[in-house]
Amino acid sequence: QVQLVESGGGLVQPGSSLRLSCAASGNIHTVFNMEWHRQAPGKRRELLATITSAGSTNYVEFVKGRFTISRDSAKNTVYLQMIGLKPEDTAVYYCKADISTTQPRLMRKNYWGQGTQVTVSL
Repeated sequence: QVQLVESGGGLVQPGSSLRLSCAASGNIHTVFNMEWHRQAPGKRRELLATITSAGSTNYVEFVKGRFTISRDSAKNTVYLQMIGLKPEDTAVYYCKADISTTQPRLMRKNYWGQGTQVTVSL
């Protein structure tokens, strides 16, 4: 069993910063790509950033310069540092990880966290 648990969300004012964390735990063999997504009310879930196991990163255009993805592979944890937050960044933020496990058998699949709410408002 593998679990992803996000934390770090909250209510902040425009222009503020937040750092989200997502820790993977359980019967983990290898963690491959890790991602951050978000879903605003009434909108589809959208990919924000990806980080490979080697540390290479990729961002969607609208977060470049404001969001930074990083990971601590020893802790199976991915982070999203967000600066200059805007009201339109209000959403539930989710992490996703491509993980292989060995019990009950060797298997590889994508896992999602439960999400953490980020609200940007005066």
